[in-house]
Amino acid sequence: MAVSPDKPLIGALDIGSSKVSALICTQETDGRLTVLGTGQRQSRGIKRGYIADMEASEFAVREAVEQAEKLSGVTIDDVWASFGAGGLSSDLANVEVELGGHQVEQTDVDQLLRTGRDAINRDGQMVLHAHPALYTLDGVQGVKNPIGLHADRLGVDIHVVAADPAPLRNIDLTIRSAHLGVKAIVASPVAAALACLTEEERDLGVALVELGAEVTNVSLHAGGMLVGLRSIPLGARDITDDIACAFGVKRRDAERMKCFHGSAMTSPRDNHEMIEALAVGAEEGAEPMRISRAQLMTVIRQRIEEVTGEVEASLKSLGFTGPVGRQVVLTGGGADLKNIADYMQGVLGRAVRVGRPRQIPGLPDAHSGPGFSTLVGLALLASGGETDIRDIGLPMAPKKKAEGVVGRFMSALRGGF
Repeated sequence: MAVSPDKPLIGALDIGSSKVSALICTQETDGRLTVLGTGQRQSRGIKRGYIADMEASEFAVREAVEQAEKLSGVTIDDVWASFGAGGLSSDLANVEVELGGHQVEQTDVDQLLRTGRDAINRDGQMVLHAHPALYTLDGVQGVKNPIGLHADRLGVDIHVVAADPAPLRNIDLTIRSAHLGVKAIVASPVAAALACLTEEERDLGVALVELGAEVTNVSLHAGGMLVGLRSIPLGARDITDDIACAFGVKRRDAERMKCFHGSAMTSPRDNHEMIEALAVGAEEGAEPMRISRAQLMTVIRQRIEEVTGEVEASLKSLGFTGPVGRQVVLTGGGADLKNIADYMQGVLGRAVRVGRPRQIPGLPDAHSGPGFSTLVGLALLASGGETDIRDIGLPMAPKKKAEGVVGRFMSALRGGF
């Protein structure tokens, strides 16, 4: 596909515990996005969302991005990357200035946001997002645009998301070692919410549960912003490992059993349906073992019950109580497990739906499932131009010169790959 040089390119990179996925799209003058290419590789060197092996994770990043570049016919210099491991925090900082009763002008808003820079510092953590939310005029909250209104005092709530610095630096170094620049590192719940929650849901109040491979993030959204976060070190891969251990099969066979035969809900037919699988170390041509679906369901349900219990505890700790009608949206790769939304709805006692990413022209069907909500959200965030009041970013290493596919390949050879 020929791409006009006048149209900006956006690169998104989701580094997860099970897969590294990349997306390249172009942005029209009216802000619309068109996907040019995607790439995906199995994660290497990622444990519970953290970089555990720099060399292996860098290789997976390079492969995913180069696949997307090959399909799109373009090269990218930098990416918007995700961070979904534990250690994320979210809160509001309130700043107020005196106006003396005159009309609010843009200079007043600019001065207010400059004052707000001092309020976003988080001891021991690095700020990922610092977005002005709603303004207040003389104590009246919920003002979206104060310019032109009279007030004695003007205030603003600043939504701050921060994280521990070391894991962020490791992600940044991994990407830059793959010869890419880092536009921003985005908290996964922020990106996923933008992709699979409606504007009305985010305004009225909704809980987003991202069931990833090794981490489950529970985030609460209200008033159009993220207002609370909890991370659970459990995910869909734990179910796969349970199956592999329980029946003595390879992980890839356990994953197949989970995807094709697994469910979060039991059925009377489970005792009669049999599944064939080879034991680990079985000789070629050996007779496969036969496992009933009921046995498989017993293993799956044990882990699902544990995860759902942790999700319920997280929602209570975040104050997500009150009306039964308040909804939970389930996304992430683990949301593909059959009937999991129905199961969680029964346990949590509130409506649960599976959240899939907003459709973008050119997005392939293989990347339209809940496991790609964060990736699509990164592209949407990059195209939206949200205001961030920080004047300093994450302390990063100097940006390496973008070299395209050939240059990165030669650098990889020089690096011993």
